[in-house]
Amino acid sequence: MKRKSAPPLAREAEAFIEMLTAERGASKNTEAAYRSDLQDLLAFLGRRKQGPATADAAALRAYLKALDYLGMTPSTVARRLSVMRQFFRFLLAERLREDDPASTLDSPRLGRSLPKVMSRVEVDRLIEVAQAKGGADGGRMETLLEILYGSGLRVSELVALPLAAAERDPTMLVVRGKGDKDRQVPLSDPARAAIAKWLHIRAGTLAEGGTSRYLFPSRGRTGHLTRQRFAQLLKETALEAGIAPARVSPHVLRHAFASHLLEAGADLRSVQLMLGHADIATTQIYTHVVPEKLRALVEDHHPLARRKRRPAE
Repeated sequence: MKRKSAPPLAREAEAFIEMLTAERGASKNTEAAYRSDLQDLLAFLGRRKQGPATADAAALRAYLKALDYLGMTPSTVARRLSVMRQFFRFLLAERLREDDPASTLDSPRLGRSLPKVMSRVEVDRLIEVAQAKGGADGGRMETLLEILYGSGLRVSELVALPLAAAERDPTMLVVRGKGDKDRQVPLSDPARAAIAKWLHIRAGTLAEGGTSRYLFPSRGRTGHLTRQRFAQLLKETALEAGIAPARVSPHVLRHAFASHLLEAGADLRSVQLMLGHADIATTQIYTHVVPEKLRALVEDHHPLARRKRRPAE
């Protein structure tokens, strides 16, 4: 079945999307996310007989209240608000409006959201399940897990790795990240061993006489394993490992990579470079995860803490 193309946006919104791509180097995933958010906003405004050039602050506040009523999380509402602000600033700068109705909107209150992190034992269980499965499916999953946990790639970077990046037993991967910026990330010995095994298996997964420039090829439209399919396979692996699938995602494994490095004494700047964060403030959230674990360790194992919890006789 042919996939339906997204409906066209209003011309002002299309101009904004073009600016994101041309001037900011937005990725296809970012462009798709902005397009989806704008479609939702403009559909709401359309029901109120308003559009990009005529929307007022009252309509935008009503939209934010509607998102809250629908049960969207504060972080999702904050993201939608960010898109709105950028869009209406763009309209003002391009003289498509004489005012910015989003400038007076308040941001939703966000509590500190610490990243979900898996333990090292749980990550080991995932890898062991993939190894035990064997074959092409097991070999691919083992390689994906070893690279993701060992190098902290974004899932979009992982699934689209070119074959050339992993040939000749490299000790470093050159990864093209956000904004088409390249960075180097180290490959662990287990990851290199898994890649070597996978390269022997990989040829058998291709159509007869077929070739692919991707490390994890697929016969689908993209030519490589998709983010969605990998996330699905990861949850299936978690279930087999006795781990609640809801606790596991590609992003959680990226968090585990960063948190476990910091626990082992890695410096924040090095972790920032490996994760590809433009701002070290983004990486600093992991420094809040480690103290939480240390506090739990003391409460669970320190003799005074245990004595404090002992019921009175």
